[in-house]
Amino acid sequence: MGKTIAEKIIEQHLLSGEMKTGEEIGLRIDQTLTQDATGTMAYLEFESMGVDQVRTERSVAYIDHNTLQSGFENADDHRYIQSVAAKHGIWFSRPGNGICHQLQYERIGKPGKTLIGSDSHTPTGGGLGMLAMGAGGMDVAVAMGGGAYYIPMPRLIRVNLKNRLGDNVSAKDVILEVLRQLSVKGGVGAIVEYGGEGIQSLSVPERCTITNMGAELGATTSIFPSDEETRKFLKAQNREEDWIPLSSDEDAVYAEEYTIDLSELKPLAACPHSPDNVKPVDELKKIKVDQIAIGSCTNSSYADMLKVARMLKGKKIADGVSLGISPGSRQVLSMLAECGALTDMIDAGARILECTCGPCIGMGFSPNSGGVSLRTFNRNFLGRSGTKDGQVYLVSPETAAASALSGYITDPTTLESVGKVEIPEQFRINDSGFIPPLPPEEAKDAEVLRGPNIKPFPETHPLENEIQAEVLLKVGDNITTDHIMPAGAKVLPYRSNIPKISTFCFGVVDETFPERAKAAGKGIIVGGSNYGQGSSREHAALAPLYLGIRAVIVKSFARIHMANLVNAGILPLVFEDPADYDRIRQGDVLTLSDIFEGLKENRVILHAGEKEIPLRMELAERQKEMLLAGGLLKYAAATGKQR
Repeated sequence: MGKTIAEKIIEQHLLSGEMKTGEEIGLRIDQTLTQDATGTMAYLEFESMGVDQVRTERSVAYIDHNTLQSGFENADDHRYIQSVAAKHGIWFSRPGNGICHQLQYERIGKPGKTLIGSDSHTPTGGGLGMLAMGAGGMDVAVAMGGGAYYIPMPRLIRVNLKNRLGDNVSAKDVILEVLRQLSVKGGVGAIVEYGGEGIQSLSVPERCTITNMGAELGATTSIFPSDEETRKFLKAQNREEDWIPLSSDEDAVYAEEYTIDLSELKPLAACPHSPDNVKPVDELKKIKVDQIAIGSCTNSSYADMLKVARMLKGKKIADGVSLGISPGSRQVLSMLAECGALTDMIDAGARILECTCGPCIGMGFSPNSGGVSLRTFNRNFLGRSGTKDGQVYLVSPETAAASALSGYITDPTTLESVGKVEIPEQFRINDSGFIPPLPPEEAKDAEVLRGPNIKPFPETHPLENEIQAEVLLKVGDNITTDHIMPAGAKVLPYRSNIPKISTFCFGVVDETFPERAKAAGKGIIVGGSNYGQGSSREHAALAPLYLGIRAVIVKSFARIHMANLVNAGILPLVFEDPADYDRIRQGDVLTLSDIFEGLKENRVILHAGEKEIPLRMELAERQKEMLLAGGLLKYAAATGKQR
């Protein structure tokens, strides 16, 4: 039996387990990345392990989320990250150098390598032929220390692409169509592999747009072959030596297969408030637009920006529209300036923002009250933009530019074609925004600089045989990590201060939750299906831990969030019968007894008054040991293992 691309990479990096769907496997990790919203905590965790130098091929600390320095907190944390990176063998990417995923595939990533990052959109690297996965900060810290990264062996999904995209239809429309077909839950527990003759017409940046938003499918990752198009891109980046050919075998077997005819695609938009609420742009053309944001790790490449510049050249944006554009990297920004495209954007009325994530995580450029904001981003969850009642639509750069000119959501295929932007023979290379770590002999005496905003890691608790606690919060389906632990300019400066950031926990859902949880001392959360989808931020587990949450009981979990709960020592449980969700109310006092015995059977009985409700544990043996120890860090300390 032949192998898929993912199976070939997994086989070469397998440290433990068998490649059987659903069984836990441990992988050797070649590269890691962090960003500053999650990186501070990851490096505090790494320091606690007592490892002098990272043991990966390349680890990079990016500053791209919290560059808005409205107080000392962000600046102090950036200084901490730079100093800890210099000391421990980690490369540092300066603020303004660019967005982590854009820079990673431009300058660092290599086909056939494994990459994990403390950001859920790390699968962007799959467009380059990497096995790239989002993870919690603790998992990244362990990988930097030389430990394995553990996941359940995913099932394999194949998406066959045929023919070519039409004029003013883009890669963003491809992934929106995949989301329309599969939904935000369709990729859970899966790796999505793209193939078919249609991929030959897609450049590496276009492929990375598709793999980036594969995170919204709930997929473990997405991946493209490494082919001649990949080689051409790496050659233009002066990295041709990093290229290897990589493809699936003709007789490879997949659990599911889908086919998309690129020539039949029309411009699409994800409507509020979910990436899979997808409709044709043509059906939305009467909606007036207040704001447009172009950029993010999904659509900030040189090709994306050139298309926008071509559409705006010699024109003026509509009077009622505010347009912000964020190039993905200094490389992209400098090339736009060099060719005159930046001037075309500015002359049309665009505001040029910094090369950062910025508006994507509510860090500035929030829409007006109830405003319609078109964004070339990857998520439009309620409140993520920084405006709770903002109406956010996810669209392609072409749709965004067309709509900026008209003031209404506009189908770009009704306008003149911008043509295909070919990969340049040579990108403008300047890596001065990357700072290498100190040599090991100098690193020993280097000082790590800590600001007053950095607080100790919250105390974790070894699992108890009985948990009796009140249901402090009951929520519905598709609760995201943005619901649990919001981002934005008011919250993210406290990412290294768990006591403070916990005061925002579940603020989008119930502003009284943090105060009630602290008063109760301990509690339980009950949720619906796909609980914890979205960002990989482990703060969505650490803040509930600090607030006394001992268990979370749901219909189903998103992969990364469940792993983060275990890492934090919080017991994740799943209803055997999803209908039992309706038998529990907020305020009920629940009892989980004989938990240690239940660990052996992967099953425990919940007592709610006279009601008995069976719950399932979806835990690997290693995760059970971690819970008994009180989370990943205590487990590693007790066993002497980084893995």
